[in-house]
Amino acid sequence: MKEKKPLGPEPGRIDRLFSSVAGRYDLANTVLSFGIHHRWRKEMVRWSGAGPGESLLDCATGTGDVLFAFRRVLGRESPSAGVDFCRPMLEIARAKAARKGLPPRFLQGDALRLPFRDDAFDLAAIAFGIRNVKDPVAGLSEMARVVRPGGKVVVLEFGQVVVPGFRRIYSWFSRVLLPRIGGLVTGRKEAYEYLRDSSRRFPCGEDFLALMDRTGRLRDLTCKPLTGGIAWLYKGTVR
Repeated sequence: MKEKKPLGPEPGRIDRLFSSVAGRYDLANTVLSFGIHHRWRKEMVRWSGAGPGESLLDCATGTGDVLFAFRRVLGRESPSAGVDFCRPMLEIARAKAARKGLPPRFLQGDALRLPFRDDAFDLAAIAFGIRNVKDPVAGLSEMARVVRPGGKVVVLEFGQVVVPGFRRIYSWFSRVLLPRIGGLVTGRKEAYEYLRDSSRRFPCGEDFLALMDRTGRLRDLTCKPLTGGIAWLYKGTVR
């Protein structure tokens, strides 16, 4: 019987790519999305149903922007944390936290082996990171493990455009302009070729909900496209 290849890439390659663009990562996100990524994060927070005083684990936290967006709703005293494997990204997140006067609770760790006990958080979130996990189903399962029963797992990820006319325009943009502009901003064109290629082939919509269902830990699964399907939101309740 042929062994199934994992959906995600090799962790070492991803670490090298993200380390190489860390210093200009935030700028590249703003330029390439025309600033729309800020709205996507706000919608993620709103759609999650997060409330004051709740605790959040932000997986693949990167430079911390998702955690900071949630903090506006959860409150400054929320016992929340961010985890990422990429040390240069975490250093930027910690510096941002210091400027904001927030506790710098950013930890280096593996999304497949989160350094937290069961039921430790009210919510777990991951933005534009699950497609970079070598085994996305195991990563989702691990996120659900550290969330209390009845809590939420929320995912924001790139996907495939669902609006026919817009699909052609965005396909050209992602194929031709995205790696060129990303390369100009960061000096690492290959990082944005990877972004383009991984987004094209990663499951989205109902196919991604099927991955969430395979964990056996999540119920009430739902999704919604953002900006015509460039990005997607997913949500599940921990059993």
